Amino acid sequence: MGSAAVVPPQAGPAGRIVSYNPATGVPLGDVPDMGADEVKAAVARARAAQREWGAVPLVERCRRVSRIAETLMEGASELIELIVKEGGKTRMEALGTEVAVVADLTRYFCKHAPKLLAPEPIPLHLLKHRGSYLHHVPRGVVGVIAPWNFPFSIPIGEVVMALIAGNGVVLKPSEMTPLIALAGKDIIDRAGIPPELFQVVTGRGPTGAALVESGVDFVVFTGSVATGKRVAAACGERLIPCTMELGGKAPAIVCADADLARTAQALAWGGFCNSGQVCASVERVYAHASVHDELVERLVAITRGLRQGDASSDEVDVGAMTWDKQVDNVERLVDAAVKAGAVVQTGGKRGKGPGQFFEPTVLTGCTQDMDIMRKEIFGPAIPVMKVASEEEAIRLANDSHLGLNAYVFSKDTARARQIAEQVEAGTVMINDVLNTYGCPETPWGGVKQSGVGRTHSVIGLKELCQTRHVNYDRVAVPREIWWYPYKQRTFDWALKGMKLLFGKRPWSRD
Repeated sequence: MGSAAVVPPQAGPAGRIVSYNPATGVPLGDVPDMGADEVKAAVARARAAQREWGAVPLVERCRRVSRIAETLMEGASELIELIVKEGGKTRMEALGTEVAVVADLTRYFCKHAPKLLAPEPIPLHLLKHRGSYLHHVPRGVVGVIAPWNFPFSIPIGEVVMALIAGNGVVLKPSEMTPLIALAGKDIIDRAGIPPELFQVVTGRGPTGAALVESGVDFVVFTGSVATGKRVAAACGERLIPCTMELGGKAPAIVCADADLARTAQALAWGGFCNSGQVCASVERVYAHASVHDELVERLVAITRGLRQGDASSDEVDVGAMTWDKQVDNVERLVDAAVKAGAVVQTGGKRGKGPGQFFEPTVLTGCTQDMDIMRKEIFGPAIPVMKVASEEEAIRLANDSHLGLNAYVFSKDTARARQIAEQVEAGTVMINDVLNTYGCPETPWGGVKQSGVGRTHSVIGLKELCQTRHVNYDRVAVPREIWWYPYKQRTFDWALKGMKLLFGKRPWSRD
């Protein structure tokens, strides 16, 4: 679930990066700002360890990786506290969207990977004396470049899947949340995975660039569209295959027959979870005119009841925003929308206190030409637009350069599915929001400029492998008819056979 672009955090000791609590501004620790030589050395260590790991049978790899879920849950309380402090999200969000996601993904793929990655026979329709099958082998070393908005579940989930597939992994976490990545490394090491197999390289943008340039065999990037384009270009120059999960501008289409109580609850959570710092956040709502006013009334009432503050307290629903520049972005978009005629129904300004907060905000009177309806907000603001019909909502939902997630709300499931199939998005959910990222069996990724490739699911697992084809003889024959020497008689018979196979059949009718 992609993040906004990243800039260096506050200055620290030379050659070090300081991590801060976004709710309080208190420093939490510091990590090295690694250079190209250190990155190359980490990749070399992972590659050496991968040679042995890749030779371990898949079933045994799954058995060993499954221990990660055990060590994760043993240290869950400490990890949750770190995620709250460094990431700003609430304990419930740290548990549900970070820890639980990885634990479940680990168990799921360890159980099902032997079947998902089993050799796949390919029936041949003509050459029946030969057989074909696909088999899946490790790529080598996978480079993971991770965002700050889900600093545990995004990278560590990819690490687990890459390890199951037989790869070594080098992770470059966001400079905003490096301590969480190092905690993930500790959890995986304690599970008994060879420590050299999984490496963490900390640093800023040049460290990520060095990872791409270090000779890795596959890159998984999650982040902004602008940065993703640069990473994809660097991969393209080196012919490194990659998966890019970039930004989102998820529309929610609210039909005239929607269950408004459920819809309002879903929109509130979908827009304000993790302070709106989710690439699949509800970023724009198209509500049918017949239900618009009541929906807004319900949504505003829920929003006004949300408790915002330092998530170290259990009495908080919406925590701090991880990056101060993103607070500026939300403020800029909201202010511009108000100047253009939008109305703030609740919220609309920075939160009180020393930390990085923006009030949960609901805007009405929005129009499609406003930046807040077109550009990624990545913060706790929900713009609502009134539409005359479902057809108008579909057209406006597709009027975007992004296409990661989308949502449809209707009591008529059949009609909702028809609408969903017309929306240009990698995933469309009906009467729910966000949570398919937590379903390891479903693919995650977007269309248009929301990225290329998929993570999670059998698709994501196979993308972490090289898929190779083997063709063999099922029945031994002395020679193939198309081998040398060529003969006129053979040609004549071959031509007759092809006309019979591929030409107009005597029994066919125009």
